[in-house]
Amino acid sequence: MNIAIVGTGYVGLVSGTCFAEMGVDVTCVDVDSDKIERLQGGEIPIYEPGLDEMVRRNVEAGRLHFTTELKDVIDNVEVVFSAVGTPPDEDGSADLKYVLAVARTFGQNINKYTILVTKSTVPVGTAQKVREAIKSELEKRKADIEFDVASNPEFLKEGAAIKDFMSPDRVVVGTDSERARKVMARLYKPFMVVSDRMIFTDIPSAEMIKYAANSMLATRISFMNDIANLCELVGADVNMVRKGIGSDTRIGRKFLYPGCGYGGSCFPKDVKALIKTAEKNGYDMQVLKAVESVNERQKSVLFDKFMAHFGPYVKGKIVAMWGLSFKPETDDMREAPSLVLIEKLTAAGVTVKVYDPVAMAECRRRLGDRVVYCNDMYEAAIDADAVMLVTEWKQLRMPSLPVLSRTMRDRVIIDGRNIYDSDELRENGFTYYKIG
Repeated sequence: MNIAIVGTGYVGLVSGTCFAEMGVDVTCVDVDSDKIERLQGGEIPIYEPGLDEMVRRNVEAGRLHFTTELKDVIDNVEVVFSAVGTPPDEDGSADLKYVLAVARTFGQNINKYTILVTKSTVPVGTAQKVREAIKSELEKRKADIEFDVASNPEFLKEGAAIKDFMSPDRVVVGTDSERARKVMARLYKPFMVVSDRMIFTDIPSAEMIKYAANSMLATRISFMNDIANLCELVGADVNMVRKGIGSDTRIGRKFLYPGCGYGGSCFPKDVKALIKTAEKNGYDMQVLKAVESVNERQKSVLFDKFMAHFGPYVKGKIVAMWGLSFKPETDDMREAPSLVLIEKLTAAGVTVKVYDPVAMAECRRRLGDRVVYCNDMYEAAIDADAVMLVTEWKQLRMPSLPVLSRTMRDRVIIDGRNIYDSDELRENGFTYYKIG
């Protein structure tokens, strides 16, 4: 089976490579000629564990190809996936210009029945706009060619994307065509050997599922952060509270970990877009507005703890920041709490020394020389008045307390992910702050 995937960002490249791994002939398309040239040369533009090896293997096997022109391959494919970006517009709604550009290119170039599948996260109603854009291009050509549109939202976690794609807990496909349903079922059949986790829906429901899923997870995070902040005020231990409520099977344990806020490419953008979709339809998403507000406040919690400990005069203090990416196993710093913390600390006259296992280049690209870049966690801690743990990388979970005792100027640990043992730290002379 031959397919094309337009967009070689996180979703497009991972999806295309995983399809190729299952024997599908895949051509990844991107208008960025430099990116395509780098991919053809074996250079992977994103960090995802195991992806570089999988790309190399499938390119060498002749199943994975890269090009800048969809028109060059469209006659040879049955399905075209649209995996282009949907960045937030100025009002918070999803910007569909790239999605609709793909639809127009599709309509300008198809010569036989082909399916255009939207994999990007898009608001409800996008499929109809895509269909109209294709029809408009066909009318300009005076061409009567059958096609279908479908929605196939992605559910990939950065850092575990290959596992999520190869062993999905569900594959959602929205379509109003039995012909398209059969093609999509055949395409995903290799992933359903153990059990059939295909969920076929109407298109609007498929478009809504992704937003609703991400918004629910964001809600759980903000709820737990709100509870953690209250726990501090009333003397409760949020870790005990989390275990207590998580043991209820109706609630479960996942996404109940308090922290210094969520970030990344999905949760912030999708919550905003769903709020905006509701507004456009005359409805007020009060819960999600609160989720967003709590999260923005939470990104400042570590700074507030720092200021409460050191007082108002912090100019000249040094903070070692451990972790920059919004989560482990990625170099993605979009909407990361670290960015908010760095902004607040540097504005207060604090020197910030940073270390992250993979996101240093991304930080340098974003912030230039506003922070001090270090080669490891201990170099960052030299002469530091405080360590802030922002991202819970495995490499940062068991620091050498004797080394920190010798190198830090003031032994203060501010833990934004609640991963350290408070008793152990205090027994070794550290002042320890956590969430809740």
